[in-house]
Amino acid sequence: MEIPDPEFLKSITDLQRLDLSENRLQSLDIISKANLVKLERLILSNNELRIIDETIFKRLPSLKYLDLSKNPFVCNCSNAGFIYWMLSDKQVFVANAFQYRCSYPLSHEGELLLNFNIQSCFESVGLFCFITSSSLVLLTLVLSFTYHFLRWQLVYGYYLFRAFLYDGKKKKEGCADVYDAFVSYNVHDEAWVYHELVPELEERQGWKLCLHHRDFEPGREILENITDAIYSSRKTLCVISRQYLQSEWCSREIQMAASFRLFDEQKDVLILLFLEEISSDQLSPFYRMRKLVKSRTYLSWTQARSHRGLFWERVRRALESGNNPNHDPLTANI
Repeated sequence: MEIPDPEFLKSITDLQRLDLSENRLQSLDIISKANLVKLERLILSNNELRIIDETIFKRLPSLKYLDLSKNPFVCNCSNAGFIYWMLSDKQVFVANAFQYRCSYPLSHEGELLLNFNIQSCFESVGLFCFITSSSLVLLTLVLSFTYHFLRWQLVYGYYLFRAFLYDGKKKKEGCADVYDAFVSYNVHDEAWVYHELVPELEERQGWKLCLHHRDFEPGREILENITDAIYSSRKTLCVISRQYLQSEWCSREIQMAASFRLFDEQKDVLILLFLEEISSDQLSPFYRMRKLVKSRTYLSWTQARSHRGLFWERVRRALESGNNPNHDPLTANI
């Protein structure tokens, strides 16, 4: 029988027998597109069918007889589903099934199709599923670990790279510093900053300070604001207290200030101002940073109670220059 027109097969729903033998068919697409709900006998012998999609037969609810004799079957895992279906299906009689022989690959040529070991195919699929699921579980654990323990390092690295690009752009454009100093402080120390630091440095000495509660751009990511503030200022003045050390954001600010500019430009742009006496254990992060940079300014507010004028003079000198002031009772080498 010649191959019927696909549109014709779609229009006929009551066809019970279909003979497509000796038509050199290489696939079963013509059947998959037909609406053969009443088809009982399907003859596909003497064609060029190598790989059989058994799901096509499952869509023929009335099928009872199937003949696929004398087709050049492939004996590999591509036909594992078809072989399993022939052995397990109770409704469809597959004519001469135990005589179907392999034509490909050459190593299996002439062997019986139903003798092909499909178990190895399912084991391979099972192994693949196991490896895939294990990899997904491992990836989930790694991502969870990374997010929980290393998320700040990743964010920090990302913004360090952005800062590198930002600095290159700024140097290329020759932009001048907008502020004399970016003041990094904890919200608990805001009263001291606005009642002591700002009146002295801005009103009396005339410095232009960048304060995050006042000068950060609303709606921007906080790390973007910090990067902008650090690179738009000649200095970064960190007002350090116990609350400051416990603040994650303040810790990031001082790390970014040191990494972005101390290591990049080899300039002493970081000024540490201690509001209270703090033990060396609490300053371990700053100790590591201090060892990498030879020149740094450390000022102690607690030691300046009787020397306020001298203390603010030392702050002025620190803002003016990148060099440490000479040691005196108001400077703490920690």
